[in-house]
Amino acid sequence: MNPIEALLFAVIQGVSELFPISSLGHGVLIPDWLHWSINRTSPDFLPFMVVLHLGTAAALLLYFRRDWLRLIGGFLKARGKADNPEARLMWLLIAGTIPAGLLGLLLEKQLRALFASATAVLIFLSLNGLLLLWGDRLKGKQSHLDLDKLSLSGAIKIGAGQALALLPGFSRSGATLVAGLAHGLDYASSARFSFLLATPIIAAAGVLEVPKLAHSQASAGLLLACGLLSGACAYASTAFLMRYFKKSEIESLWPFGYYCLLVGLGGLLIKLI
Repeated sequence: MNPIEALLFAVIQGVSELFPISSLGHGVLIPDWLHWSINRTSPDFLPFMVVLHLGTAAALLLYFRRDWLRLIGGFLKARGKADNPEARLMWLLIAGTIPAGLLGLLLEKQLRALFASATAVLIFLSLNGLLLLWGDRLKGKQSHLDLDKLSLSGAIKIGAGQALALLPGFSRSGATLVAGLAHGLDYASSARFSFLLATPIIAAAGVLEVPKLAHSQASAGLLLACGLLSGACAYASTAFLMRYFKKSEIESLWPFGYYCLLVGLGGLLIKLI
């Protein structure tokens, strides 16, 4: 694995995992377009991705550490009952995590063949752009709710939206942001719930694959550097997006939507030419 390419890939992963532009899609397209030597079928690629996901999960845990301490403390004090805001939100996160986890386990192998198809990525990336633009249109039509008003069924539906990220080109954060807006949340509340919801899914995906690190031939130092770099970029991305969604309450998703459309449709047009 070329060290420079691996470090650049870590930056791409760390930034695009939280931005609603699909980290998986960019992880397929950019190495192909730049003719990098990164081989997604190599035995070393999965351990490499495990380290990047663990870095992203660590960044999310660090950024939302106060939230998680309050949520876990409130949940334990309530002894599993949703009789305070922290315990209720914790139950909503648990409910939202289950459908995405189950769908991921059931569908990941069937969809793995799409990972190598740049054409499929470009199509799904274009559809992701349309989804984001539709989310902005929803913003003006829905009531503005805080997270304490989100229903259990709403949390489950928002969580199920994460399964779209199994299709390379669809964004996990984009799907949950739009689903949150569709259920009446404002941008800031939708982003907070989306990032809190992503933490256990990303962490679980990394932890489940940790044993495969033992079989990696890649340099341990390079893997550690890539994980730290990915985590730093993910932390910076989260901080930026949380401020952005708090300040930009009108059509906040359109820049990302048009970007996805430009890359997706532009890439398809180049392929046709």
